[in-house]
Amino acid sequence: MTFLKTESPRRQTLAWSVAGMDCGGCAAKIRRALERLPGVSEVSVSVVSQSLSLTLDDQAPSPAEIEERVRRLGYEVSCRSGQEEEHAAAGSVSIGAESERRRAPTPWFAGTRGRLVILTGALLAAAWALEILAPGAAGSWGFFAACVIGLIPVSRRALSACSAGQPFTIEMLMTIAATGALVIGAAEEAALVVFLFAVGEVLEGVAAERARASIRALGALVPRTARLVDAGTVREVLAAELRIGQIVLVRPGDRIPADGEIVDGSSEVDESPVTGESIPVAKHPGDTVFAGSINAEAALTLRVAKAPEDNTIARIIRLVEEAQDARAPTERFIDRFSRYYMPVVVGLAMLVAVVPPLALGQEWTIWTYRALALLLIGCPCALVISVPASIASALSAGARRGLLLKGGAVIENAARTTLVAFDKTGTLTAARPTVTDVEPLAAGGDEVLALAAAVEAGSSHPLAAAIGSAATAQGVRLPAARAQVAVPGRGMRAEVEGRTVTVGSPRYAVSEGVLSDAAQGRAASLEAEGKTVVVVFREGSALGLVALRDQPREDAGRAVRALRQLGVRSLMLTGDNGRTAAAIAGAIGIEHRAELLPDGKLAAIRDLAAAERVMMVGDGINDAPALAAAHVGVAMGSGTDVALETADGALLRDRVSDVPATIRLARATMANIRQNVTIALGLKGLFLVTTVAGLTGLWPAILADTGATVLVTLNALRLLGCDPERERCSRD
Repeated sequence: MTFLKTESPRRQTLAWSVAGMDCGGCAAKIRRALERLPGVSEVSVSVVSQSLSLTLDDQAPSPAEIEERVRRLGYEVSCRSGQEEEHAAAGSVSIGAESERRRAPTPWFAGTRGRLVILTGALLAAAWALEILAPGAAGSWGFFAACVIGLIPVSRRALSACSAGQPFTIEMLMTIAATGALVIGAAEEAALVVFLFAVGEVLEGVAAERARASIRALGALVPRTARLVDAGTVREVLAAELRIGQIVLVRPGDRIPADGEIVDGSSEVDESPVTGESIPVAKHPGDTVFAGSINAEAALTLRVAKAPEDNTIARIIRLVEEAQDARAPTERFIDRFSRYYMPVVVGLAMLVAVVPPLALGQEWTIWTYRALALLLIGCPCALVISVPASIASALSAGARRGLLLKGGAVIENAARTTLVAFDKTGTLTAARPTVTDVEPLAAGGDEVLALAAAVEAGSSHPLAAAIGSAATAQGVRLPAARAQVAVPGRGMRAEVEGRTVTVGSPRYAVSEGVLSDAAQGRAASLEAEGKTVVVVFREGSALGLVALRDQPREDAGRAVRALRQLGVRSLMLTGDNGRTAAAIAGAIGIEHRAELLPDGKLAAIRDLAAAERVMMVGDGINDAPALAAAHVGVAMGSGTDVALETADGALLRDRVSDVPATIRLARATMANIRQNVTIALGLKGLFLVTTVAGLTGLWPAILADTGATVLVTLNALRLLGCDPERERCSRD
C-alpha cells in the first residue's frame, strides 16, 4: 500500500496508482512532464508497480491538477475511494493500494489501446473492402476516415506532452507523419501506419504485463486465510489481519500464512517459494519460518513474528520494485541521449524534405514522403526501453531464486566484478562452531568453561553461542555475570563474582601480558589445527584456553572454483588468527588476510577497490562498513531483516554458490542490454539508409520502430528464464 505523509507543514509526499504504462519511455514522459511544474520534486515513476510518487511544496499545483496532467498524457490515475478522508486527520493518506498491483490484469482487448486496435483494424478492413467494391474516391475517403479516427487519441496525447514541454515524442512524430501522408495523398499508408502503431502499443503492454506478472506471482504465494488459535479454538481468518504474537495452526500441505516462530511441532518445510532452495528444511520448536513456505509433513503451531505488510514476501516485493525504479547508469545515459537525439532526427527529416527539392530540383512529394518515413524511423522507443526492460526481467528472475539486487546500478557493478572478498564466520563457514578443547592453566576445566560461558552470555556472536551450548551440555553451573562489555575485535569482559573476567583472543591476552610462552605455544598448536582459540583470564592471570572449530560451508570450495572459472579472484577477510585462517582458506582454496579488526577490513576493501571491482560478501551486521565501501555489498541471510535491508543485495538461501550465480545473472543481463541496443540501433540504421534511398516507405518505417520495440522487449523477457546456477544463463 502506498501512503501520503506530511513531511513538514509545507511539504507533502503523495503517491498514486497509474495504469497504462508499458515501458520506460512512458515513465520518462510522466516524470519529465511533472518535474517541470513549480514546487514539484522527487518525482518517481515505476512501470512495474504502476505507481507515481512525488513531493509538493506550498507553491506546487494541487493533487487534482497533478492527476489531470497525467491523464492528459494518456494514462489512468486511480485512488482508493474514501481513504483520503479516513486518514487525513492522522496525517497519512492512502492513495495507491497494494491490492491494485495484485488485481488480475485486464485482457488486452478490454483496455483503451486494445479497443483502439480493434476499431482501427475494422475501419482499415472496411476501407480495403470499399476500395475493392467501389474503386476510386470512396476507398480513399475510407482510408482517410480510418486514419483520422485512429489518430485522434494519439494526437491528443501528443499535444498534451507538447504543452508539458515535451514536443519530441513518438505520438507527435506519428501525428506529423500521418497528417503529412494525408496531405500528400498517401491515405492508405497513413491508415496502415496508425493501425500498426496501435498494434505495437498493445504488444508493448502485453510484454510489460508478463514482467509484472512475475512480481504479482510472489504476492500470490501468501495464502489468503489462516487458521488462528484463539482460547483453545481454531477459526479461519484473513491472513492480512494477523497480528504479531498471535498463534496460528498450519496443517500438512498448507502454505504458512506469516513469518513466525514454531512453538509446537516438527516438520519438513519447503522454502523454495521464498528462497528458491529446492530441498525441504527440517524445522523444530524455536525455528523461524517464512510466509509462503509450504508445510510438508506434520501440523505446526507457530507464533506470528511479523505483521503481514512486513513479512519476507512483502519485503522482497518492495525491494524488487524499488530496485526496478532505481535507474542504471546506462539507462540514464540513454535517457539523456534521447533528449538530444529526437530534435536531431526532426532536423534531419526537415533537411531531407527541403534540400533535394530546393538544391537539386527534385520532386517535393517524394522527398516529403521520405522525410515523414524518417520521422517514424527516428523514434527512440526501442532504445529507451532497451535497458529498463532487461533490468526488470533480471531482477524478477533473481528474486525467484533468492538473489536480490537493488537496482540497475548494482547489476552493472556486479557484472564488472573482478574480486570477491568474503567474511569468514557465517559466510564461508556455517557459523555453527563447536567447542573441541578446554585447556586448564590456572583453574580447572569446568571453571574455565563456566567463566567463559558467563562472560559470553551477553554476546550474540557464534563463538559465544558455542561456548554457552558446551557449558549447558556438560551441566556446568554458570556464575552470575554483570556489566558485560564488548572489546571490539578482541573479546568480551564482565564482572563475575566481583572480579573482572575477560574472554579474548591469544593476541589480546599477550598484549595484556597474561599469557606465558608455554600457553602461547599450546594456543599456536591448536590454531594450526584450524581451530579458533580464546583465552579466559582474570586480574593478570590466564585461567585456561577454549578451542572451537567452525567448518567451511559445503558449497564454499565449489563457489570459489566457479568464481575462478568466471575470471574472478576470491579473498577471505577475517579477524581470526593467521593459523586458523590459513587452515580454513587452504580447505576452501582461497586467498586470505587474517587478524583484521573491523576498521582493518574496511581499509582492506578500500585498498582493493582502488585497483579492482570489488564485491564484498558478509553477514550484513559486523561487516557493514566493508559492505558499504565495496563496489557491491552483498549480505548473506535467509530473509532476515539485515539481509534484506543492508548492502546492495542479499542471498536469501545462505549459499556461497549463489555469489557466482549473482555474477552470472548480472553478466547475462548486461549481454542482453548490449543485444537490445544493437537491435534498436541496427534496425533504425538499416531503415534510415533504405528510406533515404527510396527503397522503403511509411509502413515499413513504423514496422521498424514497432518491430524493434517488440523485439527488444521480448529479448529482455528471455532473462525471466535465466538459470544463473548453470555455467551460463539459459538462452543468454
